[in-house]
Amino acid sequence: MRCSLCTQPVVFSSLCKKHFIRSVEKKVKDTLKKYKLITKKDKVVVGVSGGKDSLSILYLLQKWKYKVIAVCIDEGIAGYRPSTIEDMKKFCEKYTIPYTIVSYKEAFGKTLDEMKVLLKEKPCTICGAFRRYLLNKKARELGATKLVTGHNLDDEAQAVLMNLLKHQIDLLPRLGPITGMVKDAAFVPRIKPLYFVTEKEIAAYAFLQGLGVRYVECPNAVGAYRAKVGDTLNDIERLYPGGKARLLKHFVSRLPMLKKKLHNVPLLRHCQTCDEPCVGDYCKACQLLKMLG
Repeated sequence: MRCSLCTQPVVFSSLCKKHFIRSVEKKVKDTLKKYKLITKKDKVVVGVSGGKDSLSILYLLQKWKYKVIAVCIDEGIAGYRPSTIEDMKKFCEKYTIPYTIVSYKEAFGKTLDEMKVLLKEKPCTICGAFRRYLLNKKARELGATKLVTGHNLDDEAQAVLMNLLKHQIDLLPRLGPITGMVKDAAFVPRIKPLYFVTEKEIAAYAFLQGLGVRYVECPNAVGAYRAKVGDTLNDIERLYPGGKARLLKHFVSRLPMLKKKLHNVPLLRHCQTCDEPCVGDYCKACQLLKMLG
């Protein structure tokens, strides 16, 4: 089978290697430009796990000559995180990208594996709260004006559907290629350049570019609510190809309206314990730490 744009063999969808890589990079470039995600004045920190998504966006940003710093969060997940941290280190050293690693153990005194035994909360809830906390704190300490995450189209379609199913309508305006509604000096805006690129496209891109990614899944994700929502969306995608992309594009087109209509979104405040930005008196991280004693 030949590429729809030339005579070379197809590697993904209807495109050869060269044209597929170009198509992915164009999607990312278009997202950066359309939503004005990064300017020349920005100091950019990239949240890097060592997986396909974060290494792909880190690779692209350094390729396009953005000055970036990689921040890796070590949650302390045995049999999973050590290998991805190793991949992250090799990648950053290969492309001369400065990086820093922040661990749950150093910051909170316990690894995620230890926390999930002591807390009744689901592992993904614990992990998400502490990851967001540490990423924002470290990005701010590094003087970042933008925090890049590797969320892809599948991740974001899942987030939209999850909030709808849980009737968390007030959270929807915070989603999108650039996260949040309220500006605060302590909160580093999070941007998602891979917003319109599917997980399969990123996996193929990382493989074809030889980024040295091990395609492993977090053991805590198995059976998680997000995973089940993802499976449902994948079933719909098989029946109606392009369904996830249409869902996300429709959602983004309605975002300005959602931001205007949902006036009851809580204002950003500061945690009474750690002073980090949050919507209540205490941030989720400090609430969990209190439960841990």
